[in-house]
Amino acid sequence: MARLIGASQATTRVTQDAVITTFNSSGTFTAATHTTQATVLVVAGGGGGGAAFGSGAGAGGYREIANHPVPSSGVPVTVGGGGARGDGSPGGDARGVKGANSVFGSASSPITSTGGGHGSRGTSGTHSPGGAGGSGGGGNLSSGTAGDNIGAGNSPPTSPAQGYPGGQAFPNNAPIYTGGQAGGGGAGAVGGDSSSSSGTSYPGDIGGTGGAGRASSISGSSVTRGGGGGGGGKVLASEGTAGQGSPGPGGSGGGGTAGTSSEPGGLDGTANTGGGGAGQSYLPSGATAGAGGSGVVIVNEAALDFVSNTSSCWDLRQVFRAVKAGNWV
Repeated sequence: MARLIGASQATTRVTQDAVITTFNSSGTFTAATHTTQATVLVVAGGGGGGAAFGSGAGAGGYREIANHPVPSSGVPVTVGGGGARGDGSPGGDARGVKGANSVFGSASSPITSTGGGHGSRGTSGTHSPGGAGGSGGGGNLSSGTAGDNIGAGNSPPTSPAQGYPGGQAFPNNAPIYTGGQAGGGGAGAVGGDSSSSSGTSYPGDIGGTGGAGRASSISGSSVTRGGGGGGGGKVLASEGTAGQGSPGPGGSGGGGTAGTSSEPGGLDGTANTGGGGAGQSYLPSGATAGAGGSGVVIVNEAALDFVSNTSSCWDLRQVFRAVKAGNWV
């Protein structure tokens, strides 16, 4: 019988192409054979905007983690849906709904991004704050003085921050009726405050801009996601050109732009960007705001090319042949 000698090192070259996997809906991620870590982007669903002179909603939480450990077994992936839009019809709930969380991983070590905060309603006489979330919903102020009416972003807190707060409605604190509402926060910037147009009888009649999203090249080219929804403005045809405000535009990265009197419905956040839904500017019967955009999860497994040294045992005859051939070290 052949005799064995002690452990040696066998040299193997390992190569593996880069793999990019995008989840636009929930599923299971299975890593390539030699992958042990990857870059993972997790974007939650954006919040729904507020109706009836409502504010813009916050973008879904945005987290991109490099060198995240990846097991060889399947990894559960949850892609959060966007929050429902506010309903301005009689008896409807004009406040939007918070977006749903997106999650990569199991309960032991998940990456969780929180849904975007809802936009607030514009009921007269009500001081209505935007909702907290990955990014916060914009503040709403129908009467009274502007105060702590913004929706908090990065809630719960992560490092780096997963998002930013919404803007504030009419920040100069005028104690009179205002119609413009703030923009929702984005993954890359705070939502815009409402502001005033020249000659208006409604201070703060211009809706705030949604906060900007954040760019990532995880999918192979630069794409911006996580824009906040624009805030509704004081836009009524009966007011004429003087004193007629404008709706707030959505933030870059899928945020919805607020509707106008000729376009009653606020625009939705873009699907699979986590964009926040827009607030509603006008108050016709049945007017609705914008729904939040759904989230996305992307996993980038880098290409591999390395030498692996693996322990093994050698037969004595193999050793002899290797020494004779000059290959034994």
